[in-house]
Amino acid sequence: MHRKRVIVAFAAASLALAALAGEPHHAPHWSYAGEEGPAHWAKLAPEFSACAGHQQSPVDLDRFSDVALPALAPHYQGSGRDIVNNGHTVQVDYAPGNTLTLEGKVYTLKQVHVHLPSEHHLHGKSLPMEAHLVHADAAGHLAVIAVLFDTGKPNTEIAHLLEHAPTHAGAPVPLDAAAGIAVAGLLPKDLGYYQYNGSLTTPPCTEGVRWLVLTHPLTASGHQLHGLATLLGHSNNRPVQPIGARRVLE
Repeated sequence: MHRKRVIVAFAAASLALAALAGEPHHAPHWSYAGEEGPAHWAKLAPEFSACAGHQQSPVDLDRFSDVALPALAPHYQGSGRDIVNNGHTVQVDYAPGNTLTLEGKVYTLKQVHVHLPSEHHLHGKSLPMEAHLVHADAAGHLAVIAVLFDTGKPNTEIAHLLEHAPTHAGAPVPLDAAAGIAVAGLLPKDLGYYQYNGSLTTPPCTEGVRWLVLTHPLTASGHQLHGLATLLGHSNNRPVQPIGARRVLE
């Protein structure tokens, strides 16, 4: 039975990561507007029913429970295996070897993607951009580091992302080491964070995701933010969801 549970967990994680990547051959079509937009996701297909759940993401980070959160211990050394414009976001995939250790548990970085404007809000306000660093542990549990971006000085890794991102949706494009997009450059020096239990912010909106929203935003230039917005062609942020009885730890 134990092995069966592990296999099921891996299958669930694979489906969740495929959904985060927006792979159209794995799920019915969805979008960020109109009849296929966020308000309708739960009704588009039975496998999207979790989008109407009670532990959904993103949320407005406004009220916090003060606790001693464990330190984040990232070990990022790769610079991206490939990059893809999947029609929903621009995403960089990473080879094994980039990890996050939290409370003695090791999570492997799978991919990084962006949302414009930010999905999470701080005290009722959104920021221009948010990057999601998506990790999975050996049992398939997901942990996502969310990095908020304000307008300011340019970011080197965002510049590399813009340089190499495909202009149209399609298959992943391989990256060599010289292409950059080092994930370590997408983290602030201070790794303080808010933590809460939530979900994927795209269909199938799978719950049970551990969210780690960094408290210190990075910056990207107005030119970079405009370039990403132009590349995407539309906003790709899900509206904030009710926090309900969940606690946001600080």
